[in-house]
Amino acid sequence: MIETVVIVIHLVAAIALVGLVLIQQGKGADAGASFGSGASGTVFGSQGSATFLSRLTGALAAVFFLTSLGLAYYASDYAARSLDSGLPDPVLRSEPAAPVLSEDIPVLEEQAPQAPAATDDVPAVE
Repeated sequence: MIETVVIVIHLVAAIALVGLVLIQQGKGADAGASFGSGASGTVFGSQGSATFLSRLTGALAAVFFLTSLGLAYYASDYAARSLDSGLPDPVLRSEPAAPVLSEDIPVLEEQAPQAPAATDDVPAVE
């Protein structure tokens, strides 16, 4: 249950982080804003938008990082539980197993190679 919640938060943070990075302007756009390109008329003021978006991006990056660590913990815990419960107990031998030699393997009559039967129907090659 909690793993599902962490996955949902992780996906929402990832999508929001991609969207915020795409919305932000590069550092080269700051020079044009100081010559009256209309940045002072924004909702956050002339410098407030960059600060707000960069702080929100940092906060979402931290959430993404923490959910990544949480999912890695759940994955390692799940792998440890599945390995412990699914394997049978090992068989301990006091002596090594003897190698199987080809002489020890019985050959059935159906498997034994047989010489081809001589037939008189086949003409001799001259």
